[in-house]
Amino acid sequence: MTPELKAKIDNLITQNKIMLFMKGNKLMPQCGFSNNVVQILNTLGATYETCDVLEDPDIRQGIKEYSNWPTIPQLYIGGEFIGGSDLVIEMYNNKKDELEQMLAIASAS
Repeated sequence: MTPELKAKIDNLITQNKIMLFMKGNKLMPQCGFSNNVVQILNTLGATYETCDVLEDPDIRQGIKEYSNWPTIPQLYIGGEFIGGSDLVIEMYNNKKDELEQMLAIASAS
């Protein structure tokens, strides 16, 4: 990964308290996994930003290297990598209060 790409991803994550790297955007997800995370964030009333990896092949590959996670979507809350669709769904189903608290703390900071 180039230093420029790393800086670009760093900036997206630090400038946005809740950042979702996904296929499509929050208004029009382009895959079911991305849609699952969008629906959870919307249900919980989160204010978040998205980055459409389909529009930038460098970020699409770079975010996988950045997080050492092989799939998209990828959710960051307060600069911390939370996981992909499967982990976000698991948190929503089993640790909803914890997920809500993480979102609230990030939004308030």
